[in-house]
Formats: sequence, C-alpha cells, structure tokens
Amino acid sequence: MKERSGLFDFDWPLLAIAFAICGVGMLEIYSSTHNSPMHGMQWRQAAWIGLGVVGMLVLSRIDYHGLLDQAPLIYAVGSFLLVVVLIIGHSRFGAKRWIAIGGGVNLQVSEIMKLVIILMLGRFFSEVRTDSLTLQDLVKSAGLTAIPVLLILKQPDLGTAMVLLSVAVVGAFLAGIDWRHGIVVVLLVALVLPIGWHALKPFQKARLVTFMKPEDNPRGAGYQVLQSEIAVGSGGFWGKGFGKGSQNQLGFVPVRYSDFILAALAEEQGFAGVFVVMLLYAGLLLRLIENAQKAKDRAGMFVVMGVAAIIGFHVFVNAAMVIGKMPVTGIPLPLMSYGGSATSFVFLALGLVMSVRSRRFVN
Repeated sequence: MKERSGLFDFDWPLLAIAFAICGVGMLEIYSSTHNSPMHGMQWRQAAWIGLGVVGMLVLSRIDYHGLLDQAPLIYAVGSFLLVVVLIIGHSRFGAKRWIAIGGGVNLQVSEIMKLVIILMLGRFFSEVRTDSLTLQDLVKSAGLTAIPVLLILKQPDLGTAMVLLSVAVVGAFLAGIDWRHGIVVVLLVALVLPIGWHALKPFQKARLVTFMKPEDNPRGAGYQVLQSEIAVGSGGFWGKGFGKGSQNQLGFVPVRYSDFILAALAEEQGFAGVFVVMLLYAGLLLRLIENAQKAKDRAGMFVVMGVAAIIGFHVFVNAAMVIGKMPVTGIPLPLMSYGGSATSFVFLALGLVMSVRSRRFVN
C-alpha cells in the first residue's frame, strides 16, 4: 500500500492543539510586553511560528527512514556545530549558546541537537533486536548522549542537557532495560553528581542552593522564584483579567514573555487558565503517543516517542520551576514561550511526527 500523501493525512487534531497553545502564548506575550520597550514581540513570535510551519511541511514530506539512514552524519555535523558555538558563539546572559547567521538572527544550535538526538537514538534503539537492552547497548546509548550533553553543559546550558537525557531515558525504557542495569545506572549517576556539582558555574550553584530557600536571597538568586510564586498565588482561581496582572504588567515577573510566561498567565487567567493550558498539553502528548502506537515500525515509534519525551519534559520542568518546585534552568514552555529556535524545534519535531504518520500504511 502506498503512503497517504498531502495534507489529508496530517494529524489535524494534533495541529489544532498546537496552534491553540501558540495562540495563548501570543496573547500572553502581547500582554507581557505591550507597555514596555519590547512591545510588538508577539508579531516576531508569529513570524517564527510561520517559519516553523513551513519547516514542518517540508520535513513531513521527507521519508524519516532516509533521515535515520543519515543520522550518524547529521549527528557528527550537529556535534561539530556545538564545538563551533564554544569557539565563536554569541554570548548572552553569561552563556555562549548562539551562532550569528546574519540579519540580527542568532541560531541556537542546542535546539537543533534535540532533533538530532531523536534521530540518532531512534535509529540506535530500533536496531536492538533483543527483548531487553544489554549492558553494552546501554553504554553505547550513554556515549551517544554524553557527547552533545557535555558540549551543551560547557556553554553552559543545564536545562537543554537535561532535555537530551530525557530522550535517552525514555528510549531505554521502551527498548527494555533490565532492572539490574537500571540500578547500576542510578548508582553511577549518584557517584557522578558530586563531580557534576564542581563542574557547575557559580550562578548555577546559586540557583540550586537557593531553590530550597529562595527567601534567604530575595534580591539575588531567589528573586525569580519568589516573584513567580507571588504572581501565581495572586491570580487565584479566575485571575485578575487579561492585561491586569500587576506583577506581570509592572515587570516584576522575570522574562515573563519566555521562561516565566506560565506565571504571567496564572496571574491574569488564574488556576482556570493554567488548567486549560495543561489540558491542551495533555491532549498534545496523548496525540503523539497515539501516533507512536500507529507507527509502522520500531524506528518510527522511537522517533515519535522521542518528540513526546522532549515536549513532556519541557512542560513538566517549566511548570515545576514556575511554582518553585524545581530549580530555575531556563527551560521554556513549548509553543507558548517567546523564542525562534525553541518554537522552530517544536514544529520541525511535529514535521517528523507527520512523516512517520503518513508512512504508517506503507508495505
């Protein structure tokens, strides 16, 4: 049977949910910035969404098997670009994460690496033909993940490094990890944590320490979390109304158009608004899981579940960060937070999902 082509076989409910989240995000970006020098950011976000949709359409037409065949080469190029970032990258907020590509546009290579690791690990796990992963398989998958993770940590970008790890964890779980090997992995992580602590930058250590008691440093490392919690709490159940959140409108909520956009939403739309958004994300993830179940082969299943792992991890960590239940790591809320690279990644990832979906009936 031939693949179903064109737009007819797109997962339209999935896309409708994605666009609904984008719409909420644009409204909140407008609310957060219209009375500031940053006004008009919602139109730039709309442009990024448009470019992302174009990329999604293009990628959906490419057979994902061809991408998986070229995964090692794509992985090598992506890793090389991460090295380039460390050498000539553009610095912002104390981190070197971007490459200037002209016209005032900066490319965040680590966002591209999310797609690369989905393809590379999707290919690797799909080629495992045993019922459970051997210790050798685990070591190989850990090595493939470790290279980009270490390069991204060097930028430093702890949040994105954690995101890549989530793909490896979900992939290993789906491929079948022996419980004894799982215990070994947990013990190794516990042994490496002290070394990782010494490798962190001072501001990262401050965020982790302050996470436990942000009130001890209300004007320093604890400022972001405290202001976010105030905004969330003051919104109550129904919120203060669109454009009427004092913490948001007066600029007390940090990066309220990006990392802490959920706090701004909670203040203005309350628990009810946040609940609706979380329902949308739940629907998005359920549609992704359904597409993974319908994939024609293991490779397609691993690719789609890799996308679900990253989006789900982003939502969970960002929401927990906003209410002070996790340290601030700079992980944006997918499709809602302002940002070209992050928004483009999600739509390109959905393009991969559509590629898998449209080929599920191919013999």
